[in-house]
Amino acid sequence: MERMKAEEWYRIQTVGDDITLIDEPHIKPFYRCNIWHVRGRDRDMLVDSGMGVVSLRDHIPLVTERPLTAVTSHTHFDHIGNHHEFSDRVVHRDEADLLAGPTRANTLAEDYATDDIFTALPPEPYLSATYAVKAAPATRVVEDGDVIDLGDRAFEVLHLPGHSPGGIGLYEKASEVFISGDTIYDGPLIEDTYHSDIDDYVRSMKRLLALPVRVVHGGHFPSFGGDRYRELIRNWLDEKQHIL
Repeated sequence: MERMKAEEWYRIQTVGDDITLIDEPHIKPFYRCNIWHVRGRDRDMLVDSGMGVVSLRDHIPLVTERPLTAVTSHTHFDHIGNHHEFSDRVVHRDEADLLAGPTRANTLAEDYATDDIFTALPPEPYLSATYAVKAAPATRVVEDGDVIDLGDRAFEVLHLPGHSPGGIGLYEKASEVFISGDTIYDGPLIEDTYHSDIDDYVRSMKRLLALPVRVVHGGHFPSFGGDRYRELIRNWLDEKQHIL
C-alpha cells in the first residue's frame, strides 16, 4: 500500500461558529476521527487529536497559534494519539487512568489499528503491528457540569457513558453547538466494545433528546443539524425498546 508524506496526512475545513474540522483523509470514514478546533477569545480548544501517526503541531499551524486546551471526548486510540503534544489536557475522571496509561488493548488499537483501516499508510516508521498511543496524563480532570472556558465561550461538559465509561460531549448553550464525541454521530454507533454499557448508553441518549441543539459535530462522519440529531436518537432508542 502507498505511504503518504507527512505534509499530506491532514486536511482542514471551516464549519462555522469559529470551528474548524481537522481530519485524516487516508483513514477510512468509519475509523476516521474528527478533530475539532474551536476558537475562543482567550484560548482555543481542541476536541480529540486523531491517531497520532503524524504530528499535529508540526503540520497544522492552527493548533500552535494561541494557548490551547486539548479535550478528550474519550480514550480510544483514534481520538487521543496526539494528546501528548499539548501541555493542557482534559479528560473525564472515569477515563483519566486510561489517558495516563494507554495500552494497545485498553485504547482498542489491538483490535482495530490494522492496515485495513487505511486507504494509504502513514509515513515511515509507522507499523500497525507496533502502533501504540503515547501516555498523556491529564492536567485537568472533569465531571458532568464542569465548564471549558475560552473567555467569550463556555462549553459545558456532559458526561455521556455508554460508548465508553468516561465519554463526554461539550455543549455551548449560547450557540446550541454540540460537540458529541462518539456518543452520537450520523453513522453506525458502537455499543459493544469491551467497556461499553448499553444501559448507560440508553440513559445518555434519553438525556440528549431533551438538549436544545442547532448543530452537532460528532466524533466521526459529517456534521448535521438539530432535526437530524433528534431523528437519530429516536431511531436508536426505538431499536433498543427491549431494554427501555
